[in-house]
Amino acid sequence: MKRGFTLIEVMVALTILLVVVTGLAGTTARTVHTITIRDRQAVAIELAGHRLDQMRATPNYAGLEATYAGVESAIAGHPGYTRTTEIVRVGGIGLPDDYKKITVTVAATGLPAPVVRTTTVAAP
Repeated sequence: MKRGFTLIEVMVALTILLVVVTGLAGTTARTVHTITIRDRQAVAIELAGHRLDQMRATPNYAGLEATYAGVESAIAGHPGYTRTTEIVRVGGIGLPDDYKKITVTVAATGLPAPVVRTTTVAAP
């Protein structure tokens, strides 16, 4: 009686092992991709929130547009990110409904969609 495995048994075992390893590799690649996108989204959310916090803390209501409106493509420490700040005045000077609607959009390479945050700042 011979001991050991037949060639067929070895081939079947290797095929099963190959299927399992291939499945794990695909799952690992998808997980790494998802984590990378989530990290980029977290940075984009942080950049948008930071800009809104800066604007809320600025005492110069009349100068918000001159100071913050526009596109930033070189954000220190965050290469590849672009932050766009739009400010729209609603109402008018001296009117009771005088406020500014502020929208910050952050886009980056690898993000499936830009991050958009909006807030309002009322006239003092």
